[in-house]
Amino acid sequence: MQAVILVGGKGTRLRPLTQHRPKPIVPLVDRPFMAYMLEWVASHGIEDVVMCCGFLADSMVEELGDGSRFGVRLTWVQEPEPRGTAGALKLAEPHLDGRFVMLNGDVLTDVDLSAQIAQHERTGAVGTLGLVPVEDPSAYGLVRLHADDRVDGFLEKPDPEEIDTDLISAGVYVLERDVLDLIPAGRMVSIEREVWPRLVDNGLYGCVHRGRYWMDIGTPERYLEGTADILAGRVQTRVLERLGAGPVHAGAHVADGVVVSHAALVEEGANVGPRSTVGAGTVVGRDVVVGRDVILENAVVLDGARVDDGVRLRDCIVGAGAHVERDASVSEHAMIGDGARVGSGNVLARGARVSPAATLPADTLRF
Repeated sequence: MQAVILVGGKGTRLRPLTQHRPKPIVPLVDRPFMAYMLEWVASHGIEDVVMCCGFLADSMVEELGDGSRFGVRLTWVQEPEPRGTAGALKLAEPHLDGRFVMLNGDVLTDVDLSAQIAQHERTGAVGTLGLVPVEDPSAYGLVRLHADDRVDGFLEKPDPEEIDTDLISAGVYVLERDVLDLIPAGRMVSIEREVWPRLVDNGLYGCVHRGRYWMDIGTPERYLEGTADILAGRVQTRVLERLGAGPVHAGAHVADGVVVSHAALVEEGANVGPRSTVGAGTVVGRDVVVGRDVILENAVVLDGARVDDGVRLRDCIVGAGAHVERDASVSEHAMIGDGARVGSGNVLARGARVSPAATLPADTLRF
C-alpha cells in the first residue's frame, strides 16, 4: 500500500520558526517534524510515500531526500499554486496504483493505522476516516457515525446544543483509488467540503481511535506540548529508543551538580554551565551554550543558540543561532527567531515573537 502526505501549508501560526523553513522540517526534539510521520507509516508496513508539497518545497527535498533514512521511498509532487486538500491529492494520481492512505502532514500521532486499514477492508468501504475524540468538541468540525461505523454526516463548528459526538477527523484516511474520479483536475478542491459529502451513505466509514495519541502541531503551545509528550513517552516514537541511554548525549558537557530531567534532552556538543537547571520538556540543541544560573523549563533551544548567565526560559522557543543575553526572561509561548539577539534584562511573555536576525537592545521590552 502507498501513502500520500499533504505538506503544502505555510505554517504561519508557527512563525518565526517557519519564516524561512517549511513546517514539515521544523525541528521537533531531535529530528524534522515530518520524520515522525514517515517513521510511523513505515512501522505499519507502508514504504512508498508520495509527498504533495508547495511552500519552500526545495528545502524539504534537501532535508528529507529520498526518505531512506526514515524507512520509506519518497516521490515528490509540487503544487503549481495552492489546490486545496483534494486538488493536491489529484496531482498525486499518476503515482498511485490502487488503495492508498492519505495523511494530513500537520499531525503527530501514534494511532493504529493497521487497524484502520483492516477495518476498511472488512467493511468494503470506499473511504475510511480516522477519527479521534476531543475534550472540547465545540472548537472543531465533528463527524457523526451510525452504529455500524458508516458516516452519518458532518457538523462544522457546532453550537453547544447541537453537539452529540466528540469525534473529529484525525487527518488519516484510507481510500480506494476510485475516489480520485470525484476530484476535478486543475482547480482548488476541498476534500472535506466537496468529496466526503458525496460519499455519505455511499461507502464512507469512520474508524475511531480511542486511547491513542493525536495532536495537530500548529501553534507554539502545541509545538511545546508535543515536544514534552515525545520526551515523556506519551506518544510512541523512535525518540524513546535513544532516550533509553539517558537525557544527556555522550558528546555534551553538563557542569557538575546541574539537574537534568529524565524527560529532557541535551544534544551533542551542548555545554550547560554550573548551577543551571534543565527541566522536563526541555530540548538543548546541538552546540548550544548555556551559561551559569540558567533555568530552562519546557523550553526548546535550537542548534547553535547561546543563553547567557541568569537567563530564565519557560514555555518558550529559541531559534537556531539566536542569542539571549544575561538576565533576560522569555516565557508564556514567546518565540525568538533564528539568529535573533535579545539583549540583557528584556522580559518577553504572552506569545511575544522576535523575527529572525532581529536585535532587541538591552532593557527595551517588558511584555
